[in-house]
Amino acid sequence: MTITARAVALALGATLGAGVLTGFAPAAAVAGPWFLPALLLAAVAALCCAFSTADQHRAYPDAPGGYAYTRNQLGPWPARITACAHLVGRAGVAAALAGAFGAHVVPEHRVVAALGLLAATAALGAAGVRWSARMSAASAVAVVGVLLLVVLVCFSVTPPGNPVGSPAVSATPGFDGVMGAASVLFAAFVGFERITAPHRGETAFDPRVLRVAVPVVVVTVLVLMVAVGAALLRQLGPARLALSPAPLRDALVAADGRWLLPVLGVGAAVAAVTALHAVLASGRRTLVGLTETGDLPAVRAAWPLDVLAAAPAALVVVALPPSTALAVGACGTAFYYGFTNASARVLLQEDRTWPMRTACLGLGLSVLLAMSAPTAALVVTLVALALGTGLLALGRVRQAVR
Repeated sequence: MTITARAVALALGATLGAGVLTGFAPAAAVAGPWFLPALLLAAVAALCCAFSTADQHRAYPDAPGGYAYTRNQLGPWPARITACAHLVGRAGVAAALAGAFGAHVVPEHRVVAALGLLAATAALGAAGVRWSARMSAASAVAVVGVLLLVVLVCFSVTPPGNPVGSPAVSATPGFDGVMGAASVLFAAFVGFERITAPHRGETAFDPRVLRVAVPVVVVTVLVLMVAVGAALLRQLGPARLALSPAPLRDALVAADGRWLLPVLGVGAAVAAVTALHAVLASGRRTLVGLTETGDLPAVRAAWPLDVLAAAPAALVVVALPPSTALAVGACGTAFYYGFTNASARVLLQEDRTWPMRTACLGLGLSVLLAMSAPTAALVVTLVALALGTGLLALGRVRQAVR
C-alpha cells in the first residue's frame, strides 16, 4: 500500500459513518430534495477546514489538536470555547453513530445497543487499541461496497410511487433551507483530521501526500453521498425520507430488498465501529490538551479521559434521537472549525502550505453552517458551549486559588 493510499484509507475509515447513515433524514426535513446541492457546499467547507488543520499541524506538530492550535494563536479564552465546541461536536456525532448502529443492527433495542457500542469502544480505547491503515482500508472497502449495493438496488427497482409530500419538504426551501441541510451534512466530511492532524506517535503525512489524499477523500465522500442521497430520494421521496429513522433500511424495504437487510446491518456496524473509534479518540485528544494546559486537572492514567469522552455521548443517546444528535454534532463541529480556521489565518507565511484564502473561506463557511443548523440543535449547542466554557474557567480559577 502506497503512502497516499494509506492516507486515503485512514481518512475514509474515519469519515464514512454518521453522515451517510443518519444525515439524509434531517437534511431532507429542512431542504427537501435540495439537500443534494447542499452536499457540495458542505464538501467545500470541509476541504478548507482540512487545509487549515494540515497547516496548523505542520506549524505545531506536537500540539494536541485544534484546542492547542487556537490557544497558541488566539489565546486561552478562544481555546476554551474551541475545546468545548469540539467536545460537543464529538459527543453529538458519537451519539449519532451509536444510534445509527442500533437503528440498523438492533432496531428493537436501539438505545441499549447504542450504549453498549459506546461502552465497548471506550473500553477498547482505554486498553490502547488503535486502528491500523489496513483495518481502515478493509472497513472503507466494506462500507463502500454495501452502500453501492444499496444504490444499485434502489435504482434497479421502480419505486412504488412518490409519497405525497408535505409543504415543508416539497416546496423550494430557499437559502436558509439549503444552508440548514449543508450544516447537517457537514458531519459527513469531517474525518480528515485522522491524516491532516494525526495524534502523537502516529504517522505525519508529507504536504505533497495531503495535496492528493485530502481532495481524493472529500471528492470520494461527496460522490458517494450524492449517489446514496439520490437513491434514497428515488425510493422514499423527500417527505418519507425526512421522517425515516433509518433511511437506508427503509429504502431497501421499499425496493423489495428486505433480504439484503443483514448485509446492510453488517455494513452499518463496520462503519459505526470504525468511525466511532476515531471520534472518541479525537475527543480524548482534546481532553489531553486541556489537562496539559491546566484547564482540566491532570490525570495519571489515560482511562478517565476515555470515560469522559464517551459519557456525554451516552447522555445524548438517551436524550435525543440520532438525527438531532447528528445536527448538534455538526453544529458544534462547525463552531470548532470556525475557531481553528480563524487561528490558521494568522499563521506565518513560512508555516503555510495552502493559501490564506482557504482559511478565510473556511472561517466564513464554518460560521454560516453553524448558525444555519436546525433551531433545536443550535440552541442545545450554544447552551452546552456556554456551560462548558464557564466550567473550564471556574475550574481554572479554583486551581489558581489553591
